[in-house]
Amino acid sequence: MKQQIDEHLRAVEQLRDNIPLLERICSRLIKCFKEGGRLYLLGNGGSAADAQHIAAELVGRFKLDRRGLPAIALTTDSSNLTAIGNDLGGDVVFSRQVAALVTAKDVVWALSVSGRSPNIIAAVKVARELGASVIGFTSIKGDVLAEYCDDCLRADHSDSDRVQEVHELAYHLICERIELAFSDPQ
Repeated sequence: MKQQIDEHLRAVEQLRDNIPLLERICSRLIKCFKEGGRLYLLGNGGSAADAQHIAAELVGRFKLDRRGLPAIALTTDSSNLTAIGNDLGGDVVFSRQVAALVTAKDVVWALSVSGRSPNIIAAVKVARELGASVIGFTSIKGDVLAEYCDDCLRADHSDSDRVQEVHELAYHLICERIELAFSDPQ
């Protein structure tokens, strides 16, 4: 356990080097919301849960009272996911939704530990074609996803648990900064 905790601390410590990137992501999302855009989030497995978590923090609240922000996790509509997967294939469950919903004023945030999931890559390619901004969260091995992103956080690890721990801290920092930008001054 000590070794795992040490690995966690090392991976999280590396996040400090990415503060300028996190600031850019915050600015991109704040601008999107201020200009009437929406945030669409996607991921598989634990990253799907993270996508839902981020959407809930932004639509609901994180720490402060403020208006809800338009964030939609494309991982939550079981009818869409199963119909698209059954009729068109699992590789297009997200890209089909992106093609139907996303506009150039929106941001697509893709979470993928491997950075190589075919359904994630297909979705970010479509988002780019539509002119939307793309944010990625992946691992040190996430070269493929990073190629299609405007901003991509690559956690300095390859084990999914350590990567997701870094991602969670990073998206909480982002949610807090966004919330401050939209909260009413007291």
